[in-house]
Amino acid sequence: MDEMITITELDIVFRLCLGFIAGGIIGFERSSRRQVAGLRTHILICVGATGLMLLSIWLPEHFFGLKNGDPGRIAAQVVSGMGFLGAGAIVRLGSDIKGLTTAASLWLVAAIGLLIGAGMYLAAGATEAIALVTLVLLGPIERRIFPDIRQKLLEVQYNHPDEPNTEKVLEIFKNFNVKNQSLSVHLGHNKKKTKASFSVSILDSVEISKLAHALQSLDEIERVEIKERY
Repeated sequence: MDEMITITELDIVFRLCLGFIAGGIIGFERSSRRQVAGLRTHILICVGATGLMLLSIWLPEHFFGLKNGDPGRIAAQVVSGMGFLGAGAIVRLGSDIKGLTTAASLWLVAAIGLLIGAGMYLAAGATEAIALVTLVLLGPIERRIFPDIRQKLLEVQYNHPDEPNTEKVLEIFKNFNVKNQSLSVHLGHNKKKTKASFSVSILDSVEISKLAHALQSLDEIERVEIKERY
């Protein structure tokens, strides 16, 4: 029979500290981007997952009735339990959804913690390195190739109560690669001014201030307001 490998107290402290460092590195990157789950959250999850993995290994070693137990049971509960924390990091802002990457990073640091707790240092280090490359290096590349699209409500107030000529506005949209989804016009009555509401899709790379300035440069436009579309 193979000799059972016992986890020493030094191993426990070392793995917990390694979990602290691993979670802190990814947590620091998330905090630098002002995400809802940052440095402390990632550290706590990684250290917690490491501790639970250590517990999974320690129980069969020290209780003869559990020497044939499955160390993966607690680990499986950690993975399923991360769904609740990940859901808390996802925020809906109008038609936009934020926090999916942070939710995935929380799930990832839990996995790294489990790997460290199991003593799989190479796998944990490789996972950490791949995660950092994905978060730090691939982010700007992804945004350049596949820029995010934001849904906005663009309200234009004309300086007259008559039917507006929207062709110039649509031409500016075309120049800024803005796609118009729908248009509603409220004609001015009783000395009120006409207002047009455009429901548009705007690439994340488009500077909103420049778009608004271009629209306000038109002679018949008095005011431009850009809002989140709900």
